[in-house]
Amino acid sequence: MSTSTLARVQTRFPSAAAVAVGLAAGFGIAQGTGVRALGGVVFAAGGLAAGWLWYHRRGAAVAAGLGVAYVAAFVGAHVLALGVGWPAWLAVGVVTAAASALAWAVADRPASVG
Repeated sequence: MSTSTLARVQTRFPSAAAVAVGLAAGFGIAQGTGVRALGGVVFAAGGLAAGWLWYHRRGAAVAAGLGVAYVAAFVGAHVLALGVGWPAWLAVGVVTAAASALAWAVADRPASVG
């Protein structure tokens, strides 16, 4: 990958998409294959990709905060599904939407012109 390609990824690729893929696809792969560790690999890859974007866009403090929120979404899905009794797909959908919206609002949203 060239330097210009990396620069475009840093500025254009929405980190919210990496968050959504990490959470939703990680769940889907774990459910579909029955191999939870494989879903964990997808979850980790999505988090690392998003974290790289957050760090380069907003710095270490924002990246750390959003990283904590990403892991909290993962934990929250388990709490909603196992503790509260929601269907797993619903719990994952809700936390994915919330975490992706947070990532977009903090790291992806264009600066307001004014």
